[in-house]
Amino acid sequence: MNRLERLINLTAALLAAERPLSAEELRARVPGYAEDKVAFRRAFERDKETLRDLGVPVTVETVADATPPVEGYRVLKEAYYLPDPDLEEDELAALHLAASAVRLDVANGVEALWKLGGEVAESGPVPAVAALPGGAHLAPLFAAISARRTIAFGYKGRRRRLDPHRLTFRNGHWYLSGDDRDAGEDRMFRLDRIELPVESGEAGSAGPRRSLAAAPASPWELGEGEPVVARLWVDAEQAAWAAGNVGPDAVLERRDDGSIVLEARVTNRDAFRSFVLGFLDHAELVGPPELRDDLVAWLEAQCRA
Repeated sequence: MNRLERLINLTAALLAAERPLSAEELRARVPGYAEDKVAFRRAFERDKETLRDLGVPVTVETVADATPPVEGYRVLKEAYYLPDPDLEEDELAALHLAASAVRLDVANGVEALWKLGGEVAESGPVPAVAALPGGAHLAPLFAAISARRTIAFGYKGRRRRLDPHRLTFRNGHWYLSGDDRDAGEDRMFRLDRIELPVESGEAGSAGPRRSLAAAPASPWELGEGEPVVARLWVDAEQAAWAAGNVGPDAVLERRDDGSIVLEARVTNRDAFRSFVLGFLDHAELVGPPELRDDLVAWLEAQCRA
């Protein structure tokens, strides 16, 4: 039996325990441990610490009626299981894939993913195919979204009250989106700029979760600048591709020559500039003047560099 199987069996035994189980009782219930007491104790302590590193809340309690007193172990179900995040089947499948292929650079992020279907290699967490930056906010905010909790936090020197709806990872950063109660509209916040502490209200205090499809998905919407509505002309050759990526609702005008004019709300100007330049001579930023001037100034600076 490899160590992964033993860790799974140990977790199952601790979860199923109605009372604290001594180390000797766990040794009898969990296959894969050595007969030698010293070797068993060493392996058991290592396994126990590995589970805690993965976020499994192994508690230590005194075994009732034991003489002399003996330490017992178990995992309380209410402390282990995550609240139901109301994920669709395809969302849960994607999360399982992420847990198996991506390493989060934060311990409590690993905890959330591992509980929802991640895999643990024999020597520890599964080797990373890609690493995503984490942060102290990630797991608490995931829990707040799951429990529909209103949250409060500092951001750029102001206190914000938010009904959180979604966490998004784009362009190397995590973003939190939700209904800003004071502004009365949807807002998005970069996690690494949220100031501690993050305060949570009672479960169910937030408004209903919004449809995932309604959350901003374009990079130029994931910014903190003052919003500006851009208008982009795209020629007939690239019109279908552009409309498919921005969305048919963004098509402001369809011209007789097959070209279109798109309208997009921009809060990340750098990201939108990259999108526009990707069309080369197949598109033209026609407005507003301030956004067009920014693009021209950037291009002229590149020519001088």
